[in-house]
Amino acid sequence: MSDIKKYVEDNKDRFLQELVELLKIPSISADSAYKKDLLKTAEAVKQRLQEAGCDKVEICETPGNPIVFGEKIIDKDLPTVLVYGHYDVQPPDPLDLWESPPFEPVIKETKIHPEGAIYARGACDDKGQMYMHVKALEYMTRNNELPCNVKFMIEGEEEVGSANLGWFLERNQEKLSNDVILISDTGMISKETPSVTTGLRGLSYMEVEVTGPNRDLHSGLYGGAVANPINVLAKMIASLQDENNKITVPGFYDKVNTYTEEERAKMAEAPFDLEEYKEKLNIGDVHGEEGFSTLERASIRPTLDVNGIWGGYTGEGAKTVLPSKAYAKISMRLVSDQDWKEISELFTKHFESLAPKSVKVKVSTHHGGQAYVTPIDTLEYQAANDAYKEAFGKDPIPQHSGGSIPIVSLFEKQLKSKTILMGFGLDTDAIHSPNEHFGIWNYLKGIETIPLFYKHFTKLKKEEK
Repeated sequence: MSDIKKYVEDNKDRFLQELVELLKIPSISADSAYKKDLLKTAEAVKQRLQEAGCDKVEICETPGNPIVFGEKIIDKDLPTVLVYGHYDVQPPDPLDLWESPPFEPVIKETKIHPEGAIYARGACDDKGQMYMHVKALEYMTRNNELPCNVKFMIEGEEEVGSANLGWFLERNQEKLSNDVILISDTGMISKETPSVTTGLRGLSYMEVEVTGPNRDLHSGLYGGAVANPINVLAKMIASLQDENNKITVPGFYDKVNTYTEEERAKMAEAPFDLEEYKEKLNIGDVHGEEGFSTLERASIRPTLDVNGIWGGYTGEGAKTVLPSKAYAKISMRLVSDQDWKEISELFTKHFESLAPKSVKVKVSTHHGGQAYVTPIDTLEYQAANDAYKEAFGKDPIPQHSGGSIPIVSLFEKQLKSKTILMGFGLDTDAIHSPNEHFGIWNYLKGIETIPLFYKHFTKLKKEEK
């Protein structure tokens, strides 16, 4: 694959333009108003997979949004790589914080990306990273460099919990059979320091509703005599963590793994500059659970965070109202053997117990998923290591991520194969936030590196036999 760099360089303008066209489609899965755009995106992905060299591509219906499946089978005796990605994106809100419209992609130079970064919702998560695999396949098929079989499964519900992915897996075991699953929906430490994500946190996502009086009340006539649901909710949320920022839900830490000092020291080898971290975020200091470093808090420790809170009057000007209801969305990132359904139940029981008699509480579970750890002593990881080493000139650092991809543990359970997470984003890419972007260098480097995984994985599988 000596000419991969030349191929990427010769075609980079086209690669960028094709991604721009994909990013223009507002495929927001959280809002039913964008259903047609989701279907349009699925059709676009199907077309691009066909053009890249897949012999078979189909849009598979599910009870929710469709899944795009494609494959290129060159020899059934060769190993098969299954590529997973998603074509849906997060809502772009708040729109007023975007420097350019979220679905009108623009390329801007930045300090980190002097060669330019593409700004748009989905640029990094996950259209840009998913599309790297499509272009990597194009290179391998057009240059007769595909060493094994490849399958694609690109879904449209990842950003809303992949509710129908399990349904699809159960009904398509043979179609999806593979030797390894390859995902690019994570990041790396920096452009100079490649890394492979070997640990993901699980997730439990909840919504709470606190109800006081049967209608909004005049705050002058009733204030001080009737419980204000927003005040009550604020106190309940504040009590969920103690003075050391430890979560107070009973039983929450029962299945959290305690790492040895040696293991923690190994994790600490990842390059990290605390002052630079604070400067990038424009914060005066970091915050978190007592007794753990910033990197540990963001990767191997569980968390509880309020993702949204609302109630009462929030429009322009003043309205002296005592609201009838208050709401919050709360997510918990989980680690080790914490079961997301068990944690959801523990949270529900505890949160309900916090409510005074003056209000009623309703707790709902939105979605969740298990934590996942990839062993680094496997053939699959070695293939990824060798691919990064060839592309970057150095071994990647195995790294635990604070993010969650709940379907990874589901894949291992249903498809009986390991997942390798080869992400090329950076933590500054503002995924899920206004001004999401993806460096052009990172995008092209991903296209260059992915075919090398195929080469090394096939070679190691042959040697194994």
